[in-house]
Amino acid sequence: MSDIKALQGQGAHLLLVDDDDDLLRLLSMRLSANGYRVTAVGSAEAALARLSIELPRLVISDIRLPERDGMWLFQEIRRTYPALPVILLTAHGTIPDAVEATTLGAYAYLTKPFDAKLLLERIAQALALAAPAAGPDQRDEAWRGAIISRSQCMDELLAEARLVAASDASILIRGESGTGKELLAEAIHKASRRAAAPFIAVNCGAIPEALLESELFGHVKGAYTGAVANREGLLQAADGGTLFLDEIGDMPLLLQVKLLRVLQERVVRQLGSDVARPVDVRILSATHRDLDTAMREGQFREDLYYRLNVITLTLPPLDQRREDVAPMANQFLQALATKYGKTVRGFAPDALEALTTSAWPGNVRQLYNVVEHVCALATAPLIPLSLVQRALRVPSLEVLSYTEARRRFERNYLVQLLKLTDGNVADAARLAERNRTEFYRLLQKHDLDASQFRGDVAIERQDETLKNQ
Repeated sequence: MSDIKALQGQGAHLLLVDDDDDLLRLLSMRLSANGYRVTAVGSAEAALARLSIELPRLVISDIRLPERDGMWLFQEIRRTYPALPVILLTAHGTIPDAVEATTLGAYAYLTKPFDAKLLLERIAQALALAAPAAGPDQRDEAWRGAIISRSQCMDELLAEARLVAASDASILIRGESGTGKELLAEAIHKASRRAAAPFIAVNCGAIPEALLESELFGHVKGAYTGAVANREGLLQAADGGTLFLDEIGDMPLLLQVKLLRVLQERVVRQLGSDVARPVDVRILSATHRDLDTAMREGQFREDLYYRLNVITLTLPPLDQRREDVAPMANQFLQALATKYGKTVRGFAPDALEALTTSAWPGNVRQLYNVVEHVCALATAPLIPLSLVQRALRVPSLEVLSYTEARRRFERNYLVQLLKLTDGNVADAARLAERNRTEFYRLLQKHDLDASQFRGDVAIERQDETLKNQ
């Protein structure tokens, strides 16, 4: 409940719809006292008018309304604003309508007279699990493309990404597999002066070494057996734009030398040719590998590393941005429902909560696969908890190398120590039976800042105290 409590008192905008003036006044006072910004209207038509002016974070509506009722309003909201959560208030005679509405995607319903504490809990839960309303500021950020975010760590990263997009500096994007490194690279391209030119992505680990050189640099006729015609490479194809080299850590050493020459001289020589052609291309690269280790082991050139790593951006794993799980899951579901021709409206509240609290070792890619699984098997408009649990039990096809498994364990171990000691490095090092210098080196290796963990324990203890009162 600590995340839910944290949302209260932060000015979330709620729209109340009821034709009972006394109830509207009472609810408005109660919700305002709990830190919410409240707009109150007395009819469905007035509610739609308000929605056209400003989208709230949540709608709370009575089912019995004059002229057009709350069910009509709910259906209009689902059609026009599918991500906007709705809580319905129902008298005894309209309970069947409310139950039907929850199967169609309403977040919850409460029977009058309802307990005020229960209403506050339902509101906080809905705000915690639902995507924020898309205001004008979000619509203006088309450069973000398919990146869905409302977490602070991602907002900070995207702000930095947009800032560095204005330059032509090479950027190295770090992050675990499945975190969306290519999406971030494409967003940087869209925010740059090169946005009108091509964005070309290539996975250096997915192309056989014998073909990668030809793919990147091109070849002339007769350069090798099977080269029956001249062919431009991806570097030439991206001229004026951006070339994204994913999994740059898997690039063979010979090609690393050629790529370094391109970055230094801004010219490209096709395979089998002595003629150098000028090229104007920005290089973005990404890796989930530890390039510092690769350099020490002679698998990656140090001079190329510093050419590529002018600026570093690190994508957080999904378990560090859990606020993004619900909006991503909802958007994935809408897209997949269209793809499969399903009439799926959304997730049941407990199903969405299961997604937000689950472990995501495969990050955003794994979340997408889980949502595709439940969408393909869905037989009702609302995805139930049982189907989500079934999908989450599907074993991941990702097989980690020993090095990657060890790296993940080591990082998680350090995080747990810092949480346990409230960011006290001396205490954490003592528990790990390592000297402080070595422990600092481990933190630096995994991009961990001990200061970020200070205060968390105190907050959790406060929450625990509040629960026990």
